[in-house]
Amino acid sequence: MTRRNQTVISQFLLLGLPIPPEHQQLYYVLLLSMYLITVLGNLIIIILILLDSHLHTPMYLFLSNLSFADLCFSSVTMPKLLQNMQSKVPSIPYAGCLAQIYFFLYFGDLGNFLLVAMAYDRYVAICFPLHYMSIMSPRLCVSLVLLSWVLTTFHAMLHTLLMARLSFCEDHVIPHYFCDMSTLLKVACSDTHDNELAIFILGGPIVVLPFLLIIVSYARIVSSIFKVPSFQGIRKAFSTCGSHLSVVSLFYGTVIGLYLCPSANNTYVKETIMSLMYTMVTPMLNPFIYSLRNRDIKDALEKILCKRQIPSFL
Repeated sequence: MTRRNQTVISQFLLLGLPIPPEHQQLYYVLLLSMYLITVLGNLIIIILILLDSHLHTPMYLFLSNLSFADLCFSSVTMPKLLQNMQSKVPSIPYAGCLAQIYFFLYFGDLGNFLLVAMAYDRYVAICFPLHYMSIMSPRLCVSLVLLSWVLTTFHAMLHTLLMARLSFCEDHVIPHYFCDMSTLLKVACSDTHDNELAIFILGGPIVVLPFLLIIVSYARIVSSIFKVPSFQGIRKAFSTCGSHLSVVSLFYGTVIGLYLCPSANNTYVKETIMSLMYTMVTPMLNPFIYSLRNRDIKDALEKILCKRQIPSFL
């Protein structure tokens, strides 16, 4: 790779969102509102699961961790974006950029693995209902959660360390609203072969394999559902999985469309909008999807807000 003029980079300039100056304040209020809804919604899910003993089940263990991952995932990029929208120099320090890459990958991967665990949980619940409690034992559930947290640590750390080895040019403008890894590789002056190789090799196990496992789980679920002779049973089973399928569609639809199947016609505006979909919109919608389509969550919320009964915990 040809080396251009290199310098010691102390900060990067972020182009931010492609918004006309006259609409800047309007979009700032909109994005701030979306971020606050994301934080509040996911916190409510976490608190409800902690306070209601009826929600101390494998499904809600995974859901509480997913809500925490979504909250943190959105918080990695949105506060800095909102700050830069009010700043005359929309920048991010070099160390802050690396930290953003690490936590972006960490919480993104964590949510990815937790979606797989939730798919497996629904598969066991519907296909093996009589053996559910023995299969989804507390030990297995905690192990799946801990494994998700540990695996994401190694993956995020590897890419962050590889990124820290790169040298960057004097033109250190990032055409994005956060330190997107693929965008940073385009402005690097040093050889990015190792980074690209790591992305290619780990892309399968981290993104494609979990997606395939989810597809297989739901294929088995659908097959099992149609063996149920009762229409009410079919309706109940589909209702149980509906919220999870909605989350999977939102998350993988945008990620695969942006990273795994990129179009040559993708523009800066189009990529920015797609990035907002999975960094901001999906984490914001998750609490609504679960609260509107989940009877247990709504019952727990009504119990706390209407009857003001807060269970005690040992």
